[in-house]
Amino acid sequence: MKAKRLGIFPNMSKDKVHIALPEFVAMCRDWGLEPLLPEDVASDFGCQGFNKENITFMHNNEYLEPLDAAVSLGGDGTLLQMARYTVPAGVPAFGINFGKLGFLAEIDLPGMRKAISKLAQGNYTIERRKMLQATVFKDGNVLTTAHALNDFVLAKGMFSKLAHLRMFINGKPSGRYAADGLIISTATGSTAYSLSAGGPLVMPELDVSVITPVCAHSLTARALVIPLSDCIELTAVPGSEEMMLSCDGENVIEVQDDTFVRIEKSPYTMKLIRLTSRDYYQTWQQKLMRNVYS
Repeated sequence: MKAKRLGIFPNMSKDKVHIALPEFVAMCRDWGLEPLLPEDVASDFGCQGFNKENITFMHNNEYLEPLDAAVSLGGDGTLLQMARYTVPAGVPAFGINFGKLGFLAEIDLPGMRKAISKLAQGNYTIERRKMLQATVFKDGNVLTTAHALNDFVLAKGMFSKLAHLRMFINGKPSGRYAADGLIISTATGSTAYSLSAGGPLVMPELDVSVITPVCAHSLTARALVIPLSDCIELTAVPGSEEMMLSCDGENVIEVQDDTFVRIEKSPYTMKLIRLTSRDYYQTWQQKLMRNVYS
């Protein structure tokens, strides 16, 4: 029987990951999994390598289609980076947390060996997480398109002035903001930047978008939860300073007052491998409340 091919996305800037990676690769082989690593480190561990930098949102991906699963070694940021490569190829993935919070990466370091044994034996479930798509237009032309598992943020750039934004939902005027920025998150991303900005916690299974202003210059600007199927359009008020659109923490493009951003449901979903029986409420208690009271 052909061994399952496991793509490993390690955050080599973390000392703990650097130390644990040889053991993790050996562990995979012990359980009959074939480990693959990014080509810049693969030879150090006698593994086949893949060039993740050449992977884009395309279904005919020659690098990731052969993978049976993927794993990130790091924090939630490492998992989000991995998702950019694995999601379009339909590769199921999970994260092992070497960071602090690790809300998405449900497996902590002590549970690493048990997680690999479950993966090798097929003892897991797949949870599909909805995503958002952002398209930036200028003069009727598409400048760029991006897909987010957590969130999109349209915020002021290098200047200290407030961002002045107009929002339309399904083509109808639905808000005007003077703020540091605006977060449009998925239910999955409700525990990330949106939460820090005062947004609500949302069950990840819900098909919703969460619109959260960042430091709005208003006492009435509050987070808004809408159906994921609704289309959001954001434009800068004429004369505004340029702003920056980011996707899951990575800058995408500068947005000026002659462009607009359309955010809607993405055609992609992330296949998240679940290797524990811990539910959302337990995760909320163990991850978020631990940080509050520790």
